[in-house]
Amino acid sequence: MPQSMHLSDANAAEIKAVSIGKTFGAFHALKDLTLDIGRGEFLTLLGPSGSGKTTFLMILAGFLAPTTGRLMMNGKDITDVPAEERSYGMVFQGYALFPHLTVEQNIAFPLKVRRRPSAEIKRRVGEMVERVGLSGHEKKLPSRLSGGQQQRVALARALAFEPSVLLLDEPFSALDKNLREMMQEEVRRLHQETGTTFVFVTHDQSEALALSSRVAIFNHGELLQIGRPQHVYERPASRFVAEFLGEINLLPLEDFSLNGDRAEGRFEQRTIVLTANGTAPKSGGVAAVRPEHMRISSRSGADGENSVACTIEAETYLGGSTKYHLRTNGGVGLAVSMPTVNAGNITSKDVWVSWPAEQGFLLPDGS
Repeated sequence: MPQSMHLSDANAAEIKAVSIGKTFGAFHALKDLTLDIGRGEFLTLLGPSGSGKTTFLMILAGFLAPTTGRLMMNGKDITDVPAEERSYGMVFQGYALFPHLTVEQNIAFPLKVRRRPSAEIKRRVGEMVERVGLSGHEKKLPSRLSGGQQQRVALARALAFEPSVLLLDEPFSALDKNLREMMQEEVRRLHQETGTTFVFVTHDQSEALALSSRVAIFNHGELLQIGRPQHVYERPASRFVAEFLGEINLLPLEDFSLNGDRAEGRFEQRTIVLTANGTAPKSGGVAAVRPEHMRISSRSGADGENSVACTIEAETYLGGSTKYHLRTNGGVGLAVSMPTVNAGNITSKDVWVSWPAEQGFLLPDGS
């Protein structure tokens, strides 16, 4: 890898948002947001439409001013610093390429604006063209490129001047599934090679989990949870986070009790043991279990496992996995995912669904 393509941790940015709020009239787009972004990390802002994630990205970029709060970078207050002086790289959802400029001219543009020497511009453009796999396309206009190629040009242009921060606003939303997955790999590789701080906005849960070093989950202008992808997926802090991050089974509990990090309750006359997940519901609780953590068998689970009697209502073949739709004796619907190679072991509609105690967690029963 060329030495010039790598930014050390000392050059990547550390950003601190302190009590950031943003209102548009009576509408609160962001509410008292406090968040640290580490040097060189890949942070994804995840949430539904209108959750505040893009508003926060625009505040980071300098395109919007916060109504309240401060924004710090490497210990300096940049709240009132204009966007052009922050010198962040930006990749937009619609690519935003100059249609009258060729690939190499688009990539060279931010370097020319910064009055870099001609030799440096030529070298950097050549490096970036090769880096994003566009060799042979240098003289083409954007109109002659595919969507994925245009997105590569946008990435190369944003990284050409070696910014300390790259902001990406749902850059893959217009791409088909295969191309989207290919570009995800491209972005992951570029992040690893450059060491740049990436802040990425998406509403796609699988994309956020696959790419990020940390995920920040937004809803109604609030930051609900932030952490490593595995942590927020396996141990969501709220029912909204649990359901937004993927399919999950919710079993209402009765007579539940807490003992440290363990919880216990009753579901359809059976005792359910699970992780307390740091929550202590005041009124009622639900046992939450991801479909891939459950298994189907002809008998009740072994010691240390929870088990519920169910009837299989339908199954969906998904290639490498098969998804089963079941209903408990009390009428609660469940979903279980298992490798298709194991599906042949299921010979009856009346089955038991089992899962280890540590794979389930307690959540409040309200949404």
